[in-house]
Amino acid sequence: MGMLLIDVGNTRIKWVLTAMPQPGDLAGAWLDSGSAALGELAALSERWRKLAVTRILVSNVAGEHVQERLQTLLETVFGAAVRPHWFVSLPQLAGLRNAYRDPAQLGCDRFAAALGAQRLFPQQTLLVATCGTATTIDAVSADGVFSGGMILPGLGLMATSLARSTARLPHVTDHVQVNTLFADNTDDAIISGCINAQVGAIERAFALLGRQSGAHILCVVAGGSAALVAPYLSIAHETVDNLVLIGLQTAAATL
Repeated sequence: MGMLLIDVGNTRIKWVLTAMPQPGDLAGAWLDSGSAALGELAALSERWRKLAVTRILVSNVAGEHVQERLQTLLETVFGAAVRPHWFVSLPQLAGLRNAYRDPAQLGCDRFAAALGAQRLFPQQTLLVATCGTATTIDAVSADGVFSGGMILPGLGLMATSLARSTARLPHVTDHVQVNTLFADNTDDAIISGCINAQVGAIERAFALLGRQSGAHILCVVAGGSAALVAPYLSIAHETVDNLVLIGLQTAAATL
């Protein structure tokens, strides 16, 4: 029997099946896993019916409508006996203190990502950059304090918004490779601008956090666009897959 962990983002839903979590479990040790676009949510039922699940923990940032659809789907697949627990940001959990002015206002995915990063890199000052539909850049101290962060449009959203809002500019979200900083054609100029905006925000936050803390900083890069952004970073960083799910795994051992 296992636990189903679900990460519902703005464009995709990712899930893993893990053994019933215990403190000290290996982070990211999954029994099964998968993902789907939000529009393909119903297709997950066939896959989930094959799983032996006793607990469900969900991080959802896609809104109430998606939550209602997912709730109905989970009840259909697993019955009323296995009710999902909807993960929320708390003032303190698993050794991480949430210093947001209103702790409950912090996005549950950001709180989970911070939990996951702290579990993977304990007792280090961390900059957690999650590059998804939005890019979030958050600070976690070596003694376990989530102090806050910044939110900006993600790589795809930035490029698409530019193309939609500016006459005659093409859509360039299908490829993102920066060949030169100062491009000599419009497609490459958009790519260079969007990539360097993401990288610039992360590296500026990294520099400022280093000055404020006086500590050695590690940047943890996650999210769907992490593989596109991370190669252009000139700072110490680690790229991590499924960071929110690792955070949920961490939280589940104490909830």
